[in-house]
Amino acid sequence: MRYAYGISAALLLAGGAAALTGIGSAGAQVAANDSQVIRAAAPRPGAPMSFADLTEQLQPAVVNISTTQRVRVRNNPFAGTPFDGLFGNRRGGSNGGQTRQAQSLGSGFIISADGYVVTNNHVVAPGNRNATIETITVIMPDRTEYEATLVGRDAASDIAVLKINADKDLPFVKFGDSQGARVGDWVIAIGNPFGLGGTVTTGILSAIHRNTGQGGAYDRFLQTDASINRGNSGGPMFDLNGNVIGINNAIISPTGGNVGIGFAIPAEVAVPIVNTLRKGEKVERGYLGVQISPLTEDLADSLGLQKNRGEFVQRVEPGEGASKAGIQAGDVIVKVNGQVVTPDQTLSYLVANLPVGTKVPIELLRDGKTVKVNATLGERPSEEELAASSFDPDAEDPMGTDEDGASAEATAEALGLSVVDLTPAIARQIRVPSSQKGVVVSTVDPNSDAARKGIRRTTVIISVNRRPVNTASDLDKAISAAKRSNREAVLLQVRQGSRDPRFVGVRLNDE
Repeated sequence: MRYAYGISAALLLAGGAAALTGIGSAGAQVAANDSQVIRAAAPRPGAPMSFADLTEQLQPAVVNISTTQRVRVRNNPFAGTPFDGLFGNRRGGSNGGQTRQAQSLGSGFIISADGYVVTNNHVVAPGNRNATIETITVIMPDRTEYEATLVGRDAASDIAVLKINADKDLPFVKFGDSQGARVGDWVIAIGNPFGLGGTVTTGILSAIHRNTGQGGAYDRFLQTDASINRGNSGGPMFDLNGNVIGINNAIISPTGGNVGIGFAIPAEVAVPIVNTLRKGEKVERGYLGVQISPLTEDLADSLGLQKNRGEFVQRVEPGEGASKAGIQAGDVIVKVNGQVVTPDQTLSYLVANLPVGTKVPIELLRDGKTVKVNATLGERPSEEELAASSFDPDAEDPMGTDEDGASAEATAEALGLSVVDLTPAIARQIRVPSSQKGVVVSTVDPNSDAARKGIRRTTVIISVNRRPVNTASDLDKAISAAKRSNREAVLLQVRQGSRDPRFVGVRLNDE
């Protein structure tokens, strides 16, 4: 089971209680929970009386999955020191490495009579880079054990497909339609929490298409309050028709145990991936070739746009589909293939679920104007490759500058920082390309929004509201223009050292 540790917070609701009676002329409107209105929507009295019959039918197809792993360990107390070689090599590896055995437990479910099994990738993946999987065992509810073969795995979606061979047809279940699920629907989870095989829990769907903020192409889950714990990973989530609408995957918990917030991979996401893996094929995903960030309130204010509609392009990868289509850093992508980009329907999700080579229409905003382009999607790199190429705005730059100076009054007051012109000598000191244009931050008010957004001494400001600044005077004029336009924030393009430029929305100080 994957965990996202968090701290619970209470919502303090101000104001009086809202009246439940209708507003307006008599008979024109009634309360949403008026007895005459609610009768058709409310569950039958006492329903469901029991989940026993449904559980009895479904449980035989849900299995426990156990792996044994061989983990390399170091027993050389001088490992990493000049005396490392004195101990020589011992069994199991170099540098005195030995091995130990480890086990993991999870859940899964059979999807065909001939023994194909679906689970989470992390259930059957090595625990760390020093581990290798030796065996995978599928344990039936009647405790019959089968050795399983790994047919295929996909780390990005956290899905894996196994195959077991039995001398008889096996019980199996089918996927359902998660797109028809609604908040408030009953769901049943069956799995192996804490090694307790065949455990059944029930609850309701708390949210559909929940974005957990973890990023990636598949940050889109069914949320439930059905108890899901360590060992439930890979098990099925059923609707009351007995269809698998999700694969239990993760929880949010400050304690490591269930607190009523669990997540399942929706069937609509899982089915195409399972079908591809089952055929022994590699999962390919569309890739636009942009580094993006959410359109936060500050970014939206700096651009004069509505927040939470679209995503901001921080960088365009050379040679990829976005670059060839003319998409630029600073654009806001609002639609892909006719679908609106939102926090719940992210650009990454929309693009990754389109075939490689697809030519898709994209609508974006640039300088307040709508621009439409067509981009041909490439193949999405692995998550490791994407992480390696991502920009780290929080990394400290070891270089500083002894140069000092101050921008004019408008900049100092509005942004809480001072700048100097970028000269070739300063560029060498702060490790930016000698061809870079802009101004360099010399001092920052630690209480300013600029400081909170990661701008510090040696940060280079390249543009304001997508207009280049080459001198401190240019910056001051741009800030004054933004204030005259009643902007509450400005869009800065900044650079730190040799890393790629990025955009950040910075709020202007109140006068």
